[in-house]
Amino acid sequence: MTSHSPPSILQLRDATTDPNYGKNPEERTLEERLQLGIVNLDKPAGPTSHEVVAMLKRILNLSKAGHRGTLDPGVTGVLPIALSKGTKVLDALLLGTKTYVTNMRLHDDVSNKRLQEVLAEFAEQIYQTPPLKSSVKKILRKRRVHRIEYLERDGKNVLFLVEAQSGTYIRTLCVDIGRVLGVGAHMQELRRIVSGPFSERENLVTLQDLVEGVILRQDYNDEKKLRESILPIEKAVELAPKVWVSDGAIDPICNGSPLAVPGIVKMTNNIQKNGLVAIMSLKEELIALGIAQMNTAKITNSQKGIAVIPRSVLMERGTYPRVKK
Repeated sequence: MTSHSPPSILQLRDATTDPNYGKNPEERTLEERLQLGIVNLDKPAGPTSHEVVAMLKRILNLSKAGHRGTLDPGVTGVLPIALSKGTKVLDALLLGTKTYVTNMRLHDDVSNKRLQEVLAEFAEQIYQTPPLKSSVKKILRKRRVHRIEYLERDGKNVLFLVEAQSGTYIRTLCVDIGRVLGVGAHMQELRRIVSGPFSERENLVTLQDLVEGVILRQDYNDEKKLRESILPIEKAVELAPKVWVSDGAIDPICNGSPLAVPGIVKMTNNIQKNGLVAIMSLKEELIALGIAQMNTAKITNSQKGIAVIPRSVLMERGTYPRVKK
């Protein structure tokens, strides 16, 4: 749904990975996915996002789960929920854009030409104050609307698509559009169809799907449905800047040591200093999230120095052996 092109990958040095340690995320057992997994949940209308997370925890018998990008009770759609240790990567979900299909109710008549002109005006950087129903502090904030696409209209009901920066309030956007039109408007219905790397077109599951998966596992020893419902946590960092490291660099990172430039085998070309970075193994396992101390160009042109400081470590110590010096 988004037009943003993926970053390119820069190879810095040659390296291989030992097949005796670690594993590709797709090869994890169901129990491992319950500890390092994420569910692309289709939130139903009615309960709050926190209530939906609580339901999921009861269904899967988990003590910990969490989400980012809260949806109001009446809003439906994509709500990624990280499981157990996977909650450490929730900040990565804020990196991507969100896409919504919105039903806006106009308070008076306006021409289609004028309506579409005003919609187009909002596809830029905008200023918003969170709505009264929101629980966050009511301060003016800047947000980027990447795209607004008029879909259809039935009298005063207008259906349109919005792709926007995380934290954009669509309810407030509808009110502002109505104000510019001079007729007033409010949001009637809202569905989120994309949240960062998660989409309603791929791997979207319902709470009922999870219930059925648990029953199949308990009564018939069939884990297929439940396994397919829980994605590897690596899906959450699909859009994040990344560095891939050698096997020998992994255990020090798991013990909290910073990542030095010589440990990096390859990286994406979009790393920004002080930005969030996913530290990956050569088997595509997420080792940790960290804060970059250099940008892409600096890492490329350096032979030494600290490149990334780990902040949230997911991989267990001892998964890869410590290299003897």
